[in-house]
Amino acid sequence: MALEQHVMDVRAQVDLKEAQERLDQIDFKMVTFSLGGKDYGIDIMKIKEIAKFSNFTYVPNSFPYVRGVYNLRGDIISILDLRVLFHLPVPANTAETENGLILRLEENILGVVVDVIDKVIAISSKNIQPPHPIFGDINIKYIHGVVENAGRLYIILNADSICSKEETAHRADAAVAAAGSQPLPVATYSPSPGSAVSAAAADPEKDFVSETLKSFRAFQVTPVNEPWFAKRFGEWKELRQRKSADVQLKSTEDADSFLAPFYSGDSGRFWSADLAAQYSHIFEDTGGKAINIWNVGCGKGYETYSLAGVLVKKFPGRMIKIWANDSDLIAISTAPNLIFHDDEVPDYLQPYVVAGKNGASFQSDFKARIFFEYHDATHSNTLPDLDFIVARDVVSFQSPDTQVKILNGFHEKLKPAGILILGDNEKPLDSSIWTPVQNSRSAYKKS
Repeated sequence: MALEQHVMDVRAQVDLKEAQERLDQIDFKMVTFSLGGKDYGIDIMKIKEIAKFSNFTYVPNSFPYVRGVYNLRGDIISILDLRVLFHLPVPANTAETENGLILRLEENILGVVVDVIDKVIAISSKNIQPPHPIFGDINIKYIHGVVENAGRLYIILNADSICSKEETAHRADAAVAAAGSQPLPVATYSPSPGSAVSAAAADPEKDFVSETLKSFRAFQVTPVNEPWFAKRFGEWKELRQRKSADVQLKSTEDADSFLAPFYSGDSGRFWSADLAAQYSHIFEDTGGKAINIWNVGCGKGYETYSLAGVLVKKFPGRMIKIWANDSDLIAISTAPNLIFHDDEVPDYLQPYVVAGKNGASFQSDFKARIFFEYHDATHSNTLPDLDFIVARDVVSFQSPDTQVKILNGFHEKLKPAGILILGDNEKPLDSSIWTPVQNSRSAYKKS
């Protein structure tokens, strides 16, 4: 059994390493859409915004693929129909608007019409394959490459080749001259309900940042954290504009800077005396011989030991049992024998500290209350009914479906009137089954 467990641990560690390597290799993001029933993409850095076009001003004697000209908040731009340019079928459109993208190509701006805007995808540029003549009527010079993602083949267009500087300038000059001084309609953005970009109706850049956070750090923008994200995006945009820097996140470092204010107080270290006191006021005795706690996402154990110190002091003489889980194999393996400097420890934990040759650690009887285990919160477990669940900054890094599953699982495992503690900037999805605890840091009582 020990050998089998060792093999499982090694495999898990390899899987984690491979997953991190895949994540580190993500360096290309594209906005995807459909044309003639096939999937396409354009480099996100070429996209100025997503738009709905209507009431084109027709330009006589122009190329068939030039739909007309448009007034984009005072700028007269030409609109091209990629379906006509590529000799693809154009579906009968009874709607008054067309789906489109506004492209920024060097100093030129123009719009392109597509069938349906899909979403933003992040990939490794190493996986992009060279174009091939098999793509039918589309001239290969318009194709940057092809890539497979989640079982779908995407044709990545070369925006600069489609709309070269010379051609774009010629079309724009001809369009403006033909349009003369007649008034032109103003472009508006009105995303389709349920589309991946619908959340960014007022500012498509917000959706791009959201998708990039998901790609770089697996952070999912959902109702769990939307208020925080909206506020942070406003701060980020203002900060980047002051520095004349791009709002978009181009690296894991950018993503980490964006997310820095998200994390709860004293993450990754022992809770301060003030924070411990705040949490102590939240915990209420729900009855029973033992007080059972689940600490989800415990990391290296700093949070768990802080939690144990708070509860031992809050409930003297009671049996305290803490199940501490994390899916980081390296972190959870060091947690049971955590070594630290004595000056790192706040006063409320000092009674449980012992000195050693390599540094300070906790007393054996204090650690006996804690059961550290490598575990993914999305998987089933055999925990007893729980008095408290502490899952700070965990839910936001799960897929939307998994967030629902996890939060429902928390509700199911808690005793009546049990308490759930989420991250400082998180909240449950279903407010009908949770009651906020007054004067608390994201604490909710099962109702």
